[in-house]
Amino acid sequence: MDNSGKEAEAMALLAEAERKVKNSQSFFSGLFGGSSKIEEACEIYARAANMFKMAKNWSGMSSPLELLRGALLLPQLPLTQACPRAPLRPGPPFSSVPAAGNAFCQAAQLHLQLQSKHDAATCFVDAGNAFKKADPQEAINCLMRAIEIYTDMGRFTIAAKHHISIAEIYETELVDIEKAIAHYEQSADYYKGEESNSSANKCLLKVAGYAALLEQYQKAIDIYEQVGTNAMDSPLLKYSAKDYFFKAALCHFCIDMLNAKLAVQKYEELFPAFSDSRECKLMKKLLEAHEEQNVDSYTESVKEYDSISRLDQWLTTMLLRIKKTIQGDEEDLR
Repeated sequence: MDNSGKEAEAMALLAEAERKVKNSQSFFSGLFGGSSKIEEACEIYARAANMFKMAKNWSGMSSPLELLRGALLLPQLPLTQACPRAPLRPGPPFSSVPAAGNAFCQAAQLHLQLQSKHDAATCFVDAGNAFKKADPQEAINCLMRAIEIYTDMGRFTIAAKHHISIAEIYETELVDIEKAIAHYEQSADYYKGEESNSSANKCLLKVAGYAALLEQYQKAIDIYEQVGTNAMDSPLLKYSAKDYFFKAALCHFCIDMLNAKLAVQKYEELFPAFSDSRECKLMKKLLEAHEEQNVDSYTESVKEYDSISRLDQWLTTMLLRIKKTIQGDEEDLR
């Protein structure tokens, strides 16, 4: 489907919004309702951004014709203030001119001039979502601007949600797990402060999973034990407590076998239902196989467990790490 018509309409809207902004800065507009023109410009920028979205123009104009049109019509607001990175200006042929994202940033900056913080934050979130399509780092910058506004307004639950969005970008797009962990931790802190403990625990469990993979075992243990202890007191969550204690025990096992043995005993005393779980029985078999340095017994125990409860990637990784501490181990669990 040809989207050039929508792009042309979006460019015309940008030019119209720019005229509204310029007119609002005149002497007579200052006397007779300049703010109303800014409000109109906000609305027009948002319409232009949505047109770019419909045309799937997230990060650039697709042809020399669009670039020429952009050079002639594109608004020249000081986007160093509107958008966290660079001003929007005509560039060389086939350069990347952020379209939907920057239009939303323009609207956000104007909302800030009008002291409409909530609307500004919403536009920065929309900009971040647009930039996700082509520029993950710029998406993070926009979401951080939104978070600053929401925290200033005391809207910590919404801020926490957007920290999760940033963490997910670091997970999947930028592959920076340390930064993903930091944003999950910040989100958990905000959720805790708002008494949203379930949401906080979900973030903490993401932190624990990544911490263990990064061999930050004690950090993972602390979280799994904390979440497990909270879960066992809840009628709805107590079934999942065994999984958290199992993961904590595996992290102990990666540090030292004696640590793991003592941890299992502690979890059985703390949560008697853990003793009857398949996870606890597996841990005891693995400890015994490790103590005997019996690779075959270790592998067989894991295969037996996996035949009923399929191992996910995290469990497989942790069990392989433990297996490699047994002399004469092989490379695979199965």
